[in-house]
Amino acid sequence: MIIDCHGHFTTAPPQLARWRERQVAAAGSAADAPDPDDLVITDDDLREAIDDNQLRLMDERGSDLTIFSPRASFMAHHIGDFRVSSTWARICNDLVHRVSRLYPDRFAMGAMLPQSPGADPATCVPELRRAVEELGAVTVNLNPDPSGGSWTAPPLTDRSWYPLYEAMAEYDIPAMIHVSTSCNPAFHTTGAHYLNADTTAFMQLLQGDLFADFPSLRFVIPHGGGAVPYHWGRFRGLAMALGRPDPETLLDNVLFDTCVYHQAGIDLLTRVIPSRSVLFASEMIGAVRDVDPRAGHHFDDTRRYVEACPNLDDEERAAVYSGNALRVYPRLAARLAVADH
Repeated sequence: MIIDCHGHFTTAPPQLARWRERQVAAAGSAADAPDPDDLVITDDDLREAIDDNQLRLMDERGSDLTIFSPRASFMAHHIGDFRVSSTWARICNDLVHRVSRLYPDRFAMGAMLPQSPGADPATCVPELRRAVEELGAVTVNLNPDPSGGSWTAPPLTDRSWYPLYEAMAEYDIPAMIHVSTSCNPAFHTTGAHYLNADTTAFMQLLQGDLFADFPSLRFVIPHGGGAVPYHWGRFRGLAMALGRPDPETLLDNVLFDTCVYHQAGIDLLTRVIPSRSVLFASEMIGAVRDVDPRAGHHFDDTRRYVEACPNLDDEERAAVYSGNALRVYPRLAARLAVADH
């Protein structure tokens, strides 16, 4: 089985974007906010959005199941206040849940959180609980920078995040560290801000002792880990200089995905990071959608790179494809075990 741990609903029906435009326009006035009930998206609309997009490409490229969450750049936590983010998260999570219900064998739900700059992370706990208990979420996306490129939030190791981590530990679910749109023109959203955040999150974890307090907590750092695996010597050296443990000690709690869009990148990722800490992913359909003229296939057809990788034997490749995901996402493993019976 091949489990893609990183997919977003980037092809959501256009009604969603139109409703969001109305919400953004009214962000400063609760009285003018659109009614969520005004958004009408049918199951047929969802099938049309999925069948010839994600589902077609999954079949063509040979992946079986995708962990599917709301579109990352649409989270836009910097817009409005917690009230705005809470309504928006609920709508987006409900839609992704409906996709997972329509295609239970192909999609598992990941939830966004209603984060907002300056808001206590504990305010996200009710939506996390709803997503897990009512919608069947197997993971959440955690934004370390709700400000959208200004980096006003405290490090992920700060105790203000602990109520969220306590709920994650209670439900035994991981989080994917994933920022949203950059509103800072110095940081291109997908080319800079995403990768900067991946790298920054790992460095924060290296500097702190979060996993001493939460030994079962698990974070997936996407996009191949930002700069981390490709500058592993730097992080090892910084750990020594700071009196911290070797970064490899983090790899039971921190994992990297394979959203690296060329063979050399995947080869280096798998040479540096133990296979037990690598999860298959494509972010399809995501930021990079074109065909690589040098290779003759789409950049984000990441299974090709994993298949061709010389650093994985058959057992390790199977772990990357699904074994690691079933360990990291126990709620997904439990769901699949029930389906098998």
